[in-house]
Amino acid sequence: MSFVDFPFLKYLANTVDIILVWYVIYKIFTIIRGTKAVQLLNGIFVILIIKMLSDYFQLQTLGWMMQQVIQWGALALIIIFQGELRRALEQLGRGKFFSRSVVQEHELQQQLVESIVKAVDYMAKRRIGALITIERETGMSDYIETGIALDSKISSELLINIFIPNTPLHDGAVIIQKTNIAAAACYLPLSESPFISKELGTRHRAALGISEVTDSLTVVVSEETGSISITKNGDLHRELKLDAFRDMLSSALITPSTKQTTTSKWSWKGKKNE
Repeated sequence: MSFVDFPFLKYLANTVDIILVWYVIYKIFTIIRGTKAVQLLNGIFVILIIKMLSDYFQLQTLGWMMQQVIQWGALALIIIFQGELRRALEQLGRGKFFSRSVVQEHELQQQLVESIVKAVDYMAKRRIGALITIERETGMSDYIETGIALDSKISSELLINIFIPNTPLHDGAVIIQKTNIAAAACYLPLSESPFISKELGTRHRAALGISEVTDSLTVVVSEETGSISITKNGDLHRELKLDAFRDMLSSALITPSTKQTTTSKWSWKGKKNE
């Protein structure tokens, strides 16, 4: 008696087979998404449609041409998609093919943290004022609309260039959504708390203001002193060292299973920053 003699097991095997095939197809599409392979796949679908139409309407010459294209297409696909195929095989060899989404998300979070840290370190050393707000659970569309829309992938170079003095976008806040810079030159609400030190400047008051009405994380670089500050949930921590700053960003932005902890305390004290 073989496996196929049991109808239920045969049905279950066919179901699992279909699910696995669709899952593999889905993972392949996630790998090629955002690459030139997407446009090439559109071309392949067009060729297949033309072949079916030529067979239906008995267009022999056109059908023969499409048949030749399809016949040699497998070799052409290997040559055209060699980069994507190599990347897929590398992920399969590292055991990351079926867990790519989780791994990619973690890598993007790390890239976000490192891009911000690198940009802030550069600006702090040169006393370039900056105000960077990172959206979390609470939406910030209303504040994004007050600025100039960018919708750009984040990089330290782009962040630095935005805050260079006397450039069109340097005045105001940059708002980051996920791993993209949504907008620059945005207006944030100033905190009206009576407990805020009068030594605090406009950037810090704006950073505190947005932290009081959203769960965002806001980074401030002082133009006067070059000190680094973070606001979160209405709290302010000033004059952070670079390592402590990186730890705080990682703790807030990287997933709980991999985030780093910090022993720093939130403080209101310090010298005046803008």
